[in-house]
Order: sequence, then structure tokens, then C-alpha cells
Amino acid sequence: MKKLMVLCLAVFCILPVFGGAKSEGAGAGGVITLRVASEYNNTEPIGKALLQWQDLVAKRGDGSVKIEIYPDSQLGGKNDMLDAIQLGEPIVVAGDPGYMADYGVPDVGLLYGPFLFSNNEECHKITNSDWYKQTIALFENKGIKVFDSTWITGVRHLLTNRPVMVPGDIRGMKIRVPANQIQTEIFRVLGAAPVGMALGEVYTSLQTGAIDGGENPASTLYSRKHFEVSKYLLLTGHERVISLWSTSAAVWKKMTPQQQNLVSSTMAEVGHAYNQDQLNSEKDYIERMVKEGGITVTPLTPETERLFREAVRPFWDQEAMFGWSKGLYDKVQAIMK
Repeated sequence: MKKLMVLCLAVFCILPVFGGAKSEGAGAGGVITLRVASEYNNTEPIGKALLQWQDLVAKRGDGSVKIEIYPDSQLGGKNDMLDAIQLGEPIVVAGDPGYMADYGVPDVGLLYGPFLFSNNEECHKITNSDWYKQTIALFENKGIKVFDSTWITGVRHLLTNRPVMVPGDIRGMKIRVPANQIQTEIFRVLGAAPVGMALGEVYTSLQTGAIDGGENPASTLYSRKHFEVSKYLLLTGHERVISLWSTSAAVWKKMTPQQQNLVSSTMAEVGHAYNQDQLNSEKDYIERMVKEGGITVTPLTPETERLFREAVRPFWDQEAMFGWSKGLYDKVQAIMK
């Protein structure tokens, strides 16, 4: 009943903008308006990149595809948006693997596991593989079209209210995580108390002590000013997040091949530039947090990284709980070699 209420609310709150009799008939010479549901504001790196995508679609297209951007979760959370997409709404949202795994394709969730990727090149080896292409194609049976996986939306680090040097230090700490099973289980395995929470609520929760820490890319930690209220940054780099940009499969099928190519090719083009910018700017964001917030930054040494990898090993032993195919971890490791 709760799920049904959420779905109904999503449909009620999101005005249909596709499929109108004359002006919205994509595939028949009409106009389609895609609404981008972003949890970031337009001054953050992802927000700025989405504005660039919007501009590129307008410049490269013939006017039959329009992009509207709704920052700061104005349309709702990721789960609400993915639910709406399944109902045929012309929404665009970046579904991280941890979220997407909950929508009927559990194998993709493995890509959100801790310390899986060492660099962006390994991410791209996966997303260019036959295994990955076959896996994301399964979402179409669930009403979701994944049309781009180019963007690596940052390397996630741990920011806490008290120092964390080794895995044991995190035990019992209330750590904010996005509301998905994968990240919840990562921090549960580490002995923390994971708290699923929207990004917009993190600053106040850190400030009041409702949570003891959170994890995000340096660009997000800086843009959201989390460093003002939490002072210890451990550069764990525990995740590199592949963003699965998705829309409604029903909407996608009604688009012309030209419209589909415009949307996917420009998203990939902007994504490649965004990825390079993220790599180039991470050090700068960290230096800004030190200068402006006086935070203490601790890199992982080879020894502490080994300790963290050992501490999260039980996570990888739970393939049955996550519904992963047998031997999937080894298969993904082999693709990256």
C-alpha cells in the first residue's frame, strides 16, 4: 500500500509533458520535453554540467527535444523519480548502481561495492563490456531505459565529526548514506550505524549531531559546505560512482532515432568532459576545505587501505543476499584486467 501511494504521489506531482495530441508527439514530428530530476544545485559541478548538456541539446538539435532541469530534488528523490519513469513519465535521472539494483536487475549493484575500482579506466572497461551492455538492457523490461553510463560522478570519501584512522574507529558511528541497500550494507559491515538520508538534509544533521559523518565526492562535500560542520576527512576513495542516466523506456521508444542519438551522444560528450574536470579539481576542492574550514585531511596509507579492504571483505561474501549471479565478483574483476 505504501509503494502504491508513493507511485500515485509521483504521478500526481509530475505534470505529464509527453504525448500530447499535437505539440508533444515525439516520433511524429512533435516536441518532447525531458525533465531532469537532479539532487544537486546548479552551482555544483554536476549541476553546471547538466546546464551544459541542456545547452548542447538546444544547439545541436532541431528544437524537437527540450531539456528542463529541476535542481535540489525539486521533483522528488531518486526512488520517486525511478518509480515515475516506470510509469512512463518523461523524467531523466542519474540512477547510481546501488539504487538501480533495487529495480529488478540486482547484478548492477555490484558496481557500487567498496574498493572495487582503482581508477576511471577500470570503470570504463566495465561499461564498455558486453556483460554490462547485456545487463543494463534488462532494465527495459522494467520500464527503464539506461541511455548513458559515461559519467563517473566523483570518488567518494568519508567526512566525520571525529577522527577515523582505521576501520575500528568507525564502529558505532552514525554515518549518512544514500537510501539504498548496497551502501547501507557497506557501512553495516564496517560496524557503523548507516542512516539513509536525502543529501539536502546532511548539513543540518551533521551540525546537530544527528549523524556523525557522511561520505561523498570532494566536490559535493565542498559545494554543500559539509566541511563547515564536520572536520575530519579520510580519503578512502571507497567508491567510484558510475551514473546510469535513465528515462522511461516507453518514452524512449516513441522518440525518433535522431532524437535518441541527440540525447545520448550529447550526454556522453558532456560526461567525458565532466569526468576529466572531476579528476583535475579534486585536489583543489580538498585544499579549499582545509583553507576555509580548517579540516584535517588524512590519506589512506597502503597499510590502512589493506585494513579497510579486509574489513569490507564480508560484504563481497553476500552475493546471495544481494541477488547477484554466482561468481559475479570474479567475472567483473576479470573484465577489468
